[in-house]
Amino acid sequence: MKRRDLLRTIRAAAHAAGLEFESVRSRGAHEVFSLDGLTIPVPRHREIAEGTARSILKQCEAKLGKDWWR
Repeated sequence: MKRRDLLRTIRAAAHAAGLEFESVRSRGAHEVFSLDGLTIPVPRHREIAEGTARSILKQCEAKLGKDWWR
């Protein structure tokens, strides 16, 4: 999955839910985002492995609800 598509998906869902999704820090191999207080590290690669992308989306379930991305 492309990194920009992953971030676009999370950003749109957060906006629809009225939650804040913002970059907290950017250094090294990862950029750390905050989803309404939940810390989510995202690798800084153009292509993110499907398993890694799925794991990042599952982390967002805590704030966006179960199965929001399926």
